[in-house]
Amino acid sequence: MPVSSQHKVYIPNSSRDNQYLLAEFSLTDAILARFGAPMVDSAEPFKEFYLQLGKIFFELADQAGLRNVHLIANGKTPVVRFHTEAYTLQTAEQILFFYNPAYHEAQNSFFNPAEKARKVSLLFLATDANIRANAADFHNKVRALLQRFSDEINSPELSIKMRDHQHLTYDLFAKQKGVKESYGYKLRSLDARYKARNCELPEKHSALTYAIINLPLSRYVKEQVTIDTKSDRPYTALYQLIQDQFVEATSLNKLTHRAVLANGLLPLVRNSKFDKMSTGKELQMIGFDTSVSEGQLIADWDDSNLVESAQFIIFATKDDYTDMGYGRFMNQVETALRRFAKGVNLNPERDDLVVRFHQHISYHL
Repeated sequence: MPVSSQHKVYIPNSSRDNQYLLAEFSLTDAILARFGAPMVDSAEPFKEFYLQLGKIFFELADQAGLRNVHLIANGKTPVVRFHTEAYTLQTAEQILFFYNPAYHEAQNSFFNPAEKARKVSLLFLATDANIRANAADFHNKVRALLQRFSDEINSPELSIKMRDHQHLTYDLFAKQKGVKESYGYKLRSLDARYKARNCELPEKHSALTYAIINLPLSRYVKEQVTIDTKSDRPYTALYQLIQDQFVEATSLNKLTHRAVLANGLLPLVRNSKFDKMSTGKELQMIGFDTSVSEGQLIADWDDSNLVESAQFIIFATKDDYTDMGYGRFMNQVETALRRFAKGVNLNPERDDLVVRFHQHISYHL
């Protein structure tokens, strides 16, 4: 294989792009005071504050030409996914935004008027038919808006953390299902991509790159082992098989920082240098330590319960990046996953193995 081809991963044209930016700040008493005292004699003492904050935010978004923006002040975590239809769902811990960036626009506020939120989140969803090519311009627009927003709030206690999330989603077996066209990606780091498009990132910023893989536990997968329904832990053999095959396949391809999850929770990947691992009823914070040279395996599965799908995380370290980008890393990921698929007898023409390549950056304004 030519050297240039080793650094490109060929992703099917049926893949889906997403980009969203999330700005967060703590809601202090000083910031509240900038808008007047809460109406303590009201059943909804904070309603007017949230409405005023939203008015400032949405007016700035309109001026900047940002057409899909949301204010979140109810403690819930936004989750963004591609969909041909636009709709928003709320659970106890999440707000799920499904939309097609090429078509859908929205402005919404999510808050409890009776409660003071711990933090306020400003969510910006990309609205473009070509997200990767225009990602730096979108980042610049959001950053400029946040600087104007900070000027409007005019509080010394306002400290905004900005996160840029991008992911590229595709079925590893798309070709076997009839998708013949693909495009070669070098998958450069966000730093390099942005610098080339006149978007300079602060020197102090955190960057994460990883792949999350979703394996539906179909009947055929479950039939690979004997499930003892009379046992208190009937799915031990199933989850152990999945873990063993995944660990073997990734180890052979020198992928060292990994997680195997089968607990029904949505994983949120963070750098363990800054964020501690934690688990809620719906969400699980997963932290990787890139300083651990011998690798890291996080395994969390509940063998007393059968989940709809298992999830795998493969985290990129500095050794997985080249001057060309993460193309070689993703080729290793794909090679490992194809080996894993054979190990659990997946049928590429029938089964899905959905890969989501993530790139994140974060910094304080």
